[in-house]
Amino acid sequence: MFTDCLYRLTLRDRVALFNTFATSHVNKQAINPFSQDKSVNQLQRRRFSKEEYGRPVKGSKSEIRGFKASLEILKEMLQLCEILDKHSEPLFTPKEKKNDPRKVISFGELFSIYTTISSKLVGILLRARKQSLVDFEGEVLFQRRDDDVPIILLKPIEQIRQILNEKINSTLALLNINEKPEDEFFEKDQ
Repeated sequence: MFTDCLYRLTLRDRVALFNTFATSHVNKQAINPFSQDKSVNQLQRRRFSKEEYGRPVKGSKSEIRGFKASLEILKEMLQLCEILDKHSEPLFTPKEKKNDPRKVISFGELFSIYTTISSKLVGILLRARKQSLVDFEGEVLFQRRDDDVPIILLKPIEQIRQILNEKINSTLALLNINEKPEDEFFEKDQ
Protein backbone atom coordinates (compact mmCIF):
# COMPACT_ATOMS: atom_id res chain seq x y z
CA MET A 1 0.00 0.00 0.00
CA PHE A 2 2.60 2.52 1.14
CA THR A 3 5.05 1.44 -1.57
CA ASP A 4 2.32 1.86 -4.22
CA CYS A 5 1.83 5.44 -3.01
CA LEU A 6 5.58 6.08 -3.27
CA TYR A 7 5.59 5.10 -6.94
CA ARG A 8 2.86 7.63 -7.67
CA LEU A 9 4.70 10.51 -6.01
CA THR A 10 6.72 12.93 -8.05
CA LEU A 11 10.43 13.31 -7.39
CA ARG A 12 9.80 16.61 -5.59
CA ASP A 13 7.27 14.88 -3.29
CA ARG A 14 9.68 12.05 -2.55
CA VAL A 15 12.46 14.49 -1.67
CA ALA A 16 10.07 16.42 0.60
CA LEU A 17 9.02 13.18 2.31
CA PHE A 18 12.65 12.18 2.81
CA ASN A 19 13.51 15.62 4.21
CA THR A 20 10.59 15.36 6.64
CA PHE A 21 11.89 12.03 7.96
CA ALA A 22 15.46 13.36 8.09
CA THR A 23 14.43 16.48 10.00
CA SER A 24 12.41 14.40 12.43
CA HIS A 25 15.40 12.10 13.01
CA VAL A 26 17.78 15.05 13.57
CA ASN A 27 15.36 16.57 16.09
CA LYS A 28 15.08 13.28 18.00
CA GLN A 29 18.86 12.86 18.02
CA ALA A 30 19.30 16.42 19.28
CA ILE A 31 17.54 15.50 22.54
CA ASN A 32 18.92 11.95 22.76
CA PRO A 33 21.56 11.92 25.51
CA PHE A 34 23.24 8.90 23.92
CA SER A 35 23.67 10.56 20.55
CA GLN A 36 27.17 11.13 19.17
CA ASP A 37 26.15 14.63 18.09
CA LYS A 38 28.31 17.31 19.76
CA SER A 39 25.40 19.74 20.05
CA VAL A 40 23.79 17.50 22.67
CA ASN A 41 26.17 18.81 25.33
CA GLN A 42 24.85 22.33 24.81
CA LEU A 43 21.20 21.37 25.24
CA GLN A 44 19.32 21.85 28.47
CA ARG A 45 18.91 18.56 30.32
CA ARG A 46 15.47 17.04 30.20
CA ARG A 47 13.69 16.78 33.55
CA PHE A 48 11.72 13.69 34.49
CA SER A 49 9.05 13.33 37.13
CA LYS A 50 9.16 10.26 39.37
CA GLU A 51 6.39 8.65 37.32
CA GLU A 52 8.17 9.26 33.99
CA TYR A 53 11.67 8.18 35.03
CA GLY A 54 12.69 4.84 33.52
CA ARG A 55 9.45 4.56 31.54
CA PRO A 56 9.01 4.73 27.78
CA VAL A 57 7.44 7.75 26.14
CA LYS A 58 3.63 7.68 26.35
CA GLY A 59 2.08 6.15 23.26
CA SER A 60 5.40 4.83 21.95
CA LYS A 61 5.86 1.34 20.55
CA SER A 62 8.05 0.53 23.56
CA GLU A 63 5.19 1.37 25.92
CA ILE A 64 2.79 -0.77 23.89
CA ARG A 65 5.25 -3.70 23.91
CA GLY A 66 5.57 -3.31 27.69
CA PHE A 67 1.80 -3.44 28.14
CA LYS A 68 1.57 -6.51 25.90
CA ALA A 69 4.33 -8.23 27.87
CA SER A 70 2.54 -7.42 31.14
CA LEU A 71 -0.64 -8.84 29.68
CA GLU A 72 1.07 -12.11 28.74
CA ILE A 73 2.65 -12.41 32.20
CA LEU A 74 -0.72 -11.87 33.89
CA LYS A 75 -2.29 -14.53 31.66
CA GLU A 76 0.51 -16.98 32.48
CA MET A 77 0.16 -16.30 36.21
CA LEU A 78 -3.55 -17.01 35.96
CA GLN A 79 -2.85 -20.20 34.02
CA LEU A 80 -0.30 -21.28 36.65
CA CYS A 81 -2.76 -20.65 39.49
CA GLU A 82 -5.43 -22.62 37.63
CA ILE A 83 -3.02 -25.56 37.32
CA LEU A 84 -2.04 -25.25 40.98
CA ASP A 85 -5.70 -25.27 41.99
CA LYS A 86 -6.49 -28.27 39.82
CA HIS A 87 -3.52 -30.48 40.76
CA SER A 88 -2.72 -29.51 44.35
CA GLU A 89 -4.12 -30.81 47.61
CA PRO A 90 -5.56 -28.84 50.55
CA LEU A 91 -2.87 -27.72 52.99
CA PHE A 92 -5.04 -28.74 55.96
CA THR A 93 -7.95 -31.13 56.26
CA PRO A 94 -11.30 -29.55 57.19
CA LYS A 95 -10.93 -31.08 60.67
CA GLU A 96 -7.55 -29.39 61.21
CA LYS A 97 -8.53 -25.95 59.91
CA LYS A 98 -11.95 -24.99 58.70
CA ASN A 99 -12.29 -22.80 55.58
CA ASP A 100 -8.56 -22.69 54.84
CA PRO A 101 -8.29 -21.98 51.08
CA ARG A 102 -4.59 -22.79 50.79
CA LYS A 103 -3.49 -25.69 48.63
CA VAL A 104 -0.07 -27.29 48.27
CA ILE A 105 1.93 -29.19 45.65
CA SER A 106 5.61 -30.11 45.47
CA PHE A 107 7.81 -28.21 43.04
CA GLY A 108 8.90 -31.45 41.36
CA GLU A 109 5.32 -32.49 40.65
CA LEU A 110 4.38 -29.00 39.46
CA PHE A 111 7.49 -28.89 37.27
CA SER A 112 6.57 -32.16 35.54
CA ILE A 113 3.01 -30.88 34.91
CA TYR A 114 3.90 -27.34 33.87
CA THR A 115 6.93 -27.92 31.61
CA THR A 116 4.67 -29.27 28.88
CA ILE A 117 2.90 -25.89 28.95
CA SER A 118 5.74 -23.40 29.41
CA SER A 119 9.45 -23.31 30.15
CA LYS A 120 9.10 -20.21 32.36
CA LEU A 121 7.76 -21.89 35.51
CA VAL A 122 10.25 -20.45 38.00
CA GLY A 123 9.91 -16.91 36.62
CA ILE A 124 6.13 -17.06 36.74
CA LEU A 125 6.26 -18.51 40.28
CA LEU A 126 8.47 -15.61 41.38
CA ARG A 127 6.08 -13.13 39.80
CA ALA A 128 3.06 -14.83 41.43
CA ARG A 129 4.83 -14.76 44.81
CA LYS A 130 5.45 -11.04 44.38
CA GLN A 131 1.68 -10.65 43.86
CA SER A 132 1.04 -12.72 47.06
CA LEU A 133 -0.72 -15.48 45.13
CA VAL A 134 1.72 -18.30 45.96
CA ASP A 135 4.47 -18.89 48.49
CA PHE A 136 7.52 -21.13 48.71
CA GLU A 137 10.84 -21.23 50.53
CA GLY A 138 14.01 -19.90 48.95
CA GLU A 139 14.82 -17.28 46.36
CA VAL A 140 14.91 -19.49 43.27
CA LEU A 141 13.86 -23.07 42.70
CA PHE A 142 15.98 -25.57 40.78
CA GLN A 143 14.83 -28.81 39.18
CA ARG A 144 15.85 -31.94 41.12
CA ARG A 145 17.48 -30.02 44.00
CA ASP A 146 14.19 -28.41 45.08
CA ASP A 147 11.74 -31.09 43.94
CA ASP A 148 10.41 -31.52 47.50
CA VAL A 149 9.85 -27.80 48.18
CA PRO A 150 6.14 -27.16 48.74
CA ILE A 151 4.44 -24.56 46.55
CA ILE A 152 1.44 -23.09 48.38
CA LEU A 153 -1.50 -21.45 46.62
CA LEU A 154 -2.46 -18.78 49.15
CA LYS A 155 -5.92 -17.68 48.00
CA PRO A 156 -9.02 -19.38 46.62
CA ILE A 157 -8.98 -19.64 42.83
CA GLU A 158 -12.11 -17.47 42.48
CA GLN A 159 -10.36 -14.61 44.27
CA ILE A 160 -7.22 -15.08 42.17
CA ARG A 161 -9.31 -15.03 38.98
CA GLN A 162 -10.96 -11.81 40.11
CA ILE A 163 -7.66 -10.11 41.01
CA LEU A 164 -5.82 -11.13 37.83
CA ASN A 165 -8.76 -10.53 35.48
CA GLU A 166 -9.12 -7.00 36.90
CA LYS A 167 -5.42 -6.40 36.19
CA ILE A 168 -5.75 -7.94 32.72
CA ASN A 169 -8.76 -5.77 31.89
CA SER A 170 -7.05 -2.61 33.17
CA THR A 171 -3.99 -3.42 31.05
CA LEU A 172 -6.24 -3.98 28.04
CA ALA A 173 -7.87 -0.61 28.72
CA LEU A 174 -4.44 1.03 28.80
CA LEU A 175 -3.63 -0.59 25.47
CA ASN A 176 -6.94 0.65 24.05
CA ILE A 177 -7.51 -2.73 22.48
CA ASN A 178 -11.10 -3.07 21.41
CA GLU A 179 -11.61 -6.68 22.33
CA LYS A 180 -14.63 -8.13 23.98
CA PRO A 181 -14.56 -7.67 27.77
CA GLU A 182 -12.84 -10.69 29.16
CA ASP A 183 -14.21 -11.53 32.56
CA GLU A 184 -12.56 -14.90 32.61
CA PHE A 185 -9.64 -16.20 30.57
CA PHE A 186 -10.22 -19.67 31.96
CA GLU A 187 -13.57 -21.26 32.43
CA LYS A 188 -14.60 -22.10 35.94
CA ASP A 189 -14.73 -25.80 36.74
CA GLN A 190 -18.26 -26.99 36.04
